[in-house]
Amino acid sequence: MSTKNKKKRSIPIIIICIIVVLVGVALFVFSGFKKTTDSANVTYRVIQETVKDVIEVSGTVEAAQSQNLQIAGTGTVIGVYASVGDTVKKGQVLVELDKTEQKYELAKLENTIAQTRLTGSPKDLEVLLLQQDSLEKKLQDREIIANFDGVLADFSVSVGDYLEAKDSVGTLVERSYLKAYVEVVETDAPKLSAGQKVYCSFPAYPQEVLEGTVVAYPAVGTLTSRGASIVEVEIRIDNTPDVILPNYSFTGEIEISPTEIVTLVSNAAIGRENNQMFVEKIVGSSTEKIFITGESYGSGYIKITEGNLQPGDVLKAQSTGKVSGTMPGDFRVNAGSSGGTGNSRGVPTGGAMIMPGPRAR
Repeated sequence: MSTKNKKKRSIPIIIICIIVVLVGVALFVFSGFKKTTDSANVTYRVIQETVKDVIEVSGTVEAAQSQNLQIAGTGTVIGVYASVGDTVKKGQVLVELDKTEQKYELAKLENTIAQTRLTGSPKDLEVLLLQQDSLEKKLQDREIIANFDGVLADFSVSVGDYLEAKDSVGTLVERSYLKAYVEVVETDAPKLSAGQKVYCSFPAYPQEVLEGTVVAYPAVGTLTSRGASIVEVEIRIDNTPDVILPNYSFTGEIEISPTEIVTLVSNAAIGRENNQMFVEKIVGSSTEKIFITGESYGSGYIKITEGNLQPGDVLKAQSTGKVSGTMPGDFRVNAGSSGGTGNSRGVPTGGAMIMPGPRAR
């Protein structure tokens, strides 16, 4: 083949190579331009959240005081002096058994004591007096007496019934307040202190959240049957409505710290200049640079402590990092769990729980 023909064939190949290179360069430039344009169009919205640092608990309430009305003696009932639902006073006799035999034995002993005082030895008298105390105690065992002022929540006994020792005829309760014992996991126990507020919700009384307080908790933990280490916390609820009865269930939140309102901005909207943070707020077709101070909050957010920003303000992106549509209110981090009986929820900082708010754009 002649040199002239070879030159003619190489010219189209060179032209094709040049076209391929030009197309590649054009695609690269267009891709970079598109990426820059997309990044420039990304915006972030200033959001405001309500943060609650709480320990969640659940349980059942019980009366302030409760007395199982058991008889200590054995015999036939000769007197019933109250009915279910009655309000009774401390020391009031509720049930009485036949005392004939006990009274006879006590009277006979008192005669013996009188004679011994005159003619017997001091030692014999001492023994008889101890015997008298024993008989008087047995006489008291023939009655069921109210240990405190309260209401007969359960009471079922009639004259003529035969009762044996330790038989129960009902329950006396005192409802000036209600109390409950709830489990808190060991990781949350250090946050507890007496007097903390507890907000309780009852399925039987959904129209209102009742306020209680932490009364006490032990200095020693307890190991549950599930193998979890917990602390049993006593809470008290005053001024409960009559519709809430002992053994009713509830869920609650122990308030560790007061509710806080925070203003948050995505890290991607934060720029830095001379060691100061700033954002660019979009106002119409222009932007306004605003210097701010803040601190890291959760994952990917800054908590604003100073700066003229309001919830809903739209900010220009300052970085080309991955854009996330997740807002802080979507984060839930369990600080501890005891099978649903007590745990603290929240974002990674301080176990706080962030309540849902407006979504980022």
